[in-house]
Amino acid sequence: MVLSKTPQSWGRYPSVKPKQVVPVFWRDELPDLAAFDQPVLPFAYGRSYGDSCLNEGGISLDVSPLRRFLAFDKERGILRCEAGVSLADVLELVVPQGWFLPVTPGTKFVSVGGAIANDVHGKNHHKAGTFGCHVTCFELLRSDGERLVCSPTQNSELFRATIGGLGLTGVILWAEFRLKPITGPFLAMDQIRFSSLDAFKEIADASDETFEYTVAWVDCLASEKELGRGIFMRANNEHSEQYSFKRASRKLPLAVPFDFPSFTLNTLSMKAFNTAYYNAQRSDNVHKIVYYEPFFYPLDAVHNWNRIYGKRGFFQYQCVVPFAHGYETIKEILRRIRRSGEGSFLTVFKKFGTISSPGMLSFPRPGLTLALDFPNNGRKTLRLFESLDGIVRESGGIIYPAKDARMHAEDFQSYFPQWKEFEQYIDPHFSSSFWRRVTIPV
Repeated sequence: MVLSKTPQSWGRYPSVKPKQVVPVFWRDELPDLAAFDQPVLPFAYGRSYGDSCLNEGGISLDVSPLRRFLAFDKERGILRCEAGVSLADVLELVVPQGWFLPVTPGTKFVSVGGAIANDVHGKNHHKAGTFGCHVTCFELLRSDGERLVCSPTQNSELFRATIGGLGLTGVILWAEFRLKPITGPFLAMDQIRFSSLDAFKEIADASDETFEYTVAWVDCLASEKELGRGIFMRANNEHSEQYSFKRASRKLPLAVPFDFPSFTLNTLSMKAFNTAYYNAQRSDNVHKIVYYEPFFYPLDAVHNWNRIYGKRGFFQYQCVVPFAHGYETIKEILRRIRRSGEGSFLTVFKKFGTISSPGMLSFPRPGLTLALDFPNNGRKTLRLFESLDGIVRESGGIIYPAKDARMHAEDFQSYFPQWKEFEQYIDPHFSSSFWRRVTIPV
């Protein structure tokens, strides 16, 4: 994973350039952050979808060279590493020794620092909360040169502000977090086809207590009669002895070698894909034992898959809406998408649990969360988002900052009224394209 000359988000929109990219190779040889004449922002692997990792005209501080492991307590499952270590690096070290990430997003190619700054969540939110719930401490470099160890009991307010703080409170140099014990790298998974959101609710409610990991794919282009149909996936770690030490066969990763033409992803092609995917499963309920990588990281098997969306890139729209009237709200969102002529074939749907994050600006909260990927069709796509914003706003829901590229300042400040409290912990020499966009005076 090599940092490009111009940092870019995974959605490839907006396309902005920093004034300068400054790499950080050693924790004891750090640049004088206060000496830069433009605002600073850390950057690692660019897997955020919007502009939260971008700093137009500013200093992009490349922390990806900070990839050293510092300590690993194999008995208690506590790992300390530099902030540029990727989750892929962590998995390579800890899985063979009977440990796993406590929480993981849908890609392993993110840095530990980025996982904290975005307070990532995963398929086990109802059981484990966010990544920040498992962080014990980290060292934060401020622009005045001060290096602060932050934890729930030491510099606790900066600890809370940095978790989910989008890289604005300073540079995380190293972090320590708790791992999850496993007996092997395999999962026992059920894959259940459902015909409506009512059927999803029934399966999800029945799965909450007994399954560690739950998530669903939803066909956002299905007809009114089949509205909300999809495939529900639930899994637990496989504990049988025969899988404890079994190795999975390694497949060579695929790659998208060029940008697809913009017309490739259209309503017809996505509808055809969704129909084929929904009907590919021969029976309504399939049980199988799977290796952890295809379950947690199916898209990581295709390098540069974002090129499928072409040079204009794509948007991810992720919201969470409260349980009260939540299913009706999701139905209305799906109806609005279908009527718009836009579409998403990567549509992820799940329930968030009640475990609170220590993060001041953390996104997950009890409710239903829907994440959709849309090709960037310019004004047409943005008009759809304006429409969806109204539905989310009326329901009392919010939008995920780490995946946003176009949220209005008024909406952000309404969704996160604590932003003013958070603002006092921002390092005075730090900023981002996202933060400048959403804190314009209302």
